[in-house]
Amino acid sequence: MPAPQTERHRTARVGWLRAAVLGANDGILSTSSLVLGVASAHASHSSVMVAGVAGLVAGAMSMAAGEYVSVHSQADTEKADLKLERTELRTDDAGEHKELAAIYVARGLDAALAKQVAKQLMAHDALGAHARDELGISASLRARPIQAALASAASYFAGAAMPLVVTAIAPAAGLIPFVAGSSLVFLAVLGGLAANAGGAGVLVGAMRVTFWGALAMAVTAGVGALFGTVFAGA
Repeated sequence: MPAPQTERHRTARVGWLRAAVLGANDGILSTSSLVLGVASAHASHSSVMVAGVAGLVAGAMSMAAGEYVSVHSQADTEKADLKLERTELRTDDAGEHKELAAIYVARGLDAALAKQVAKQLMAHDALGAHARDELGISASLRARPIQAALASAASYFAGAAMPLVVTAIAPAAGLIPFVAGSSLVFLAVLGGLAANAGGAGVLVGAMRVTFWGALAMAVTAGVGALFGTVFAGA
């Protein structure tokens, strides 16, 4: 008898995919916007590069720290809920059986079958059954702070490096159009890849990221040009 095929669902990718896409998108957009803003203020090519490198390092560290704190808060909440559930299982086993059975009844099982299912699942893994069906905590979706922080920092660094490379090789006279154009291409590719990995429409994902990226870069460049003019005339 052939072994049953194991289905691969995209929900298993949610944790690392969200962190990686957010990091890379932020890396491209933040660094390219910073470069465009400084360049629009008529700074020298070397000053633009220094600002870009500083933004890369600061952004990667900020992404790692922010993601770690955020996801760790989720992990702390999960641990607290599981601790409470262990206490309830120890002090009120009958009540927990009824609670789990009621969940299955609400999902469509008749009362007798729901009671039987709850009894068998709790005999196998009581905490796992309540974590999954009562709290919505599963192995594939549990918070992983270190994994999320590393993924965010690495992806931000990779994303930020792309407009920086363009900045380094682009001629000073064409710096702004080169960086803006290439960054929009990078964002479109990233949006398409992320949408494909998540099972969404590639074109829609690419257009969405590109639109907001173009808006952010335009605003930053405008602010840079404005303040560059103000300070130049001061």
